[in-house]
Amino acid sequence: MSTATAPIHGNYHGYYAKRSKIGDRRLALLSSEIFKGARVLDVGCNEGWVTCEIAQRWHADKVVGVDIDDMLIRAAWKRRRLVWSIQSPAAPSNNQAGTGGDSKGDEDIDPHYFPASFEHMFGALPNPPFQNHQVHTFPHNVSFRCADWVNGEIPEDLEGYDVVVAFSVTKWIHLNGGDNSLMRFFRRVFSVLKPGGVFILEVQLWDMYNKTRRLHPGLKQIYKTLKIRPDRFDEILQSIGFCPAERVGRPGENGFSRPIDLYRKV
Repeated sequence: MSTATAPIHGNYHGYYAKRSKIGDRRLALLSSEIFKGARVLDVGCNEGWVTCEIAQRWHADKVVGVDIDDMLIRAAWKRRRLVWSIQSPAAPSNNQAGTGGDSKGDEDIDPHYFPASFEHMFGALPNPPFQNHQVHTFPHNVSFRCADWVNGEIPEDLEGYDVVVAFSVTKWIHLNGGDNSLMRFFRRVFSVLKPGGVFILEVQLWDMYNKTRRLHPGLKQIYKTLKIRPDRFDEILQSIGFCPAERVGRPGENGFSRPIDLYRKV
């Protein structure tokens, strides 16, 4: 792989093809109450698989996926359309009755009702017409933005979040920007979380850095300067204002088994 095309930000295309296609194991470790009715930010959302699952199956009010790679964000919008197209129809709720719409509700939804081949053969279903009472219902409750979130705000930050999800991103932030960039990321997460909010962190351990630094000479140079190690993340996050980590598990296999920690903002 040439350095020009190397995924130096962790922006792998087709990344989730290597993982479970029916429910993310990391999300399965968490209480459904964490996301229910919440505003959620998914940092480093890649092609939007996790983002869409939180919006569709975990009943979040609003989920925003952000990624530095524009092509991944385009794929995430396509993922949203696919997920909508293959979920089961649902009877309209009471407040939908009589509206004349055929929108799917978000209760008792089977997310894999239709085979994905239907969407490939016949095309995606159009998104349902937006109605005010559906603002917190999939697919209206999920959106995506291309941005370098560590170094700049997005409009949704202004309202704050109840949950920030960071799956498989700390190593990439660290190797691209050094210790200062990692600290900036942690402080940014704390600043946008509402009081009592939750930071869900998948910790990429130090031994994972060695292989990654070979992707690009720039990563290798920054690697040599790093002083912070992942085993200090808990100490650092507590110094910023988070409660001690709640270790919720270590799911996955074949190189994807990493600790999932939950931090609460005091």
